[in-house]
Amino acid sequence: MTRRPLVIGNWKMHTTRADAVALASAIAAGQIDGVDVAVCPPFAWLVPVAEALASRCTGLGAQDCWAAPKGAVTGAVSAAMLAELCAFVIVGHSERRSIFGETDHLVREKALAVLDAGMTPIVCVGEDQSVRQAGQAAQHVQHQVLEALGALDVDRLSRCVIAYEPIWAIGTGVAAQPADAEGMAASIRRTLTMSHPAAAPRIRLLYGGSVTEANAAEILHQPNVDGALVGGASLNAESFLAIARAAVSAD
Repeated sequence: MTRRPLVIGNWKMHTTRADAVALASAIAAGQIDGVDVAVCPPFAWLVPVAEALASRCTGLGAQDCWAAPKGAVTGAVSAAMLAELCAFVIVGHSERRSIFGETDHLVREKALAVLDAGMTPIVCVGEDQSVRQAGQAAQHVQHQVLEALGALDVDRLSRCVIAYEPIWAIGTGVAAQPADAEGMAASIRRTLTMSHPAAAPRIRLLYGGSVTEANAAEILHQPNVDGALVGGASLNAESFLAIARAAVSAD
């Protein structure tokens, strides 16, 4: 099955308002056929970036959401609030898990909230260096995938995207080897196939972790890697668009 490539930029806690609008505009102006492209700016810039992307093909996503649709949760933003602006929401990023203590259960609840609001969850999974060195990486990621998505029905699961981000590669400049990225992506797809054989071939699996224009083509050429969740390189329009072009050429 041919899956359309998807490349998403996660700007994390970077950019001023002016930076965000200029970056979004530059990315949208360089839109590339054959690949879905989206950016996830900080919450504060979602509206101005949405305005900059109006009538453009570049999608908009949020970096997180809360699981409940409303309530006394100071500082939180619900999926329902984001739905008027966004097509995607990142959930379960390793920084949310490590800094804010988010559990697999909470990641699952957030993914469900995103689906209920009519958006696509980008569900992040990945192991740290100690887990990899212990030879438990595949089992660790399999557990995260099943905890987050295992109970979903076929229709809901088919609407999800999974991003494999080995924690030891995020922001370090040391990306996973292409064979390792493919091995984990294939393992994730096998895990999904066991419970949802109809949905598994349709789900897009992204790689994230020190993706650059220099290594993108080789990583994205792997048969089970359908795109990238890009961090630092997404803060430069030319670099980010080069990664998007690599996704198309690898397809």
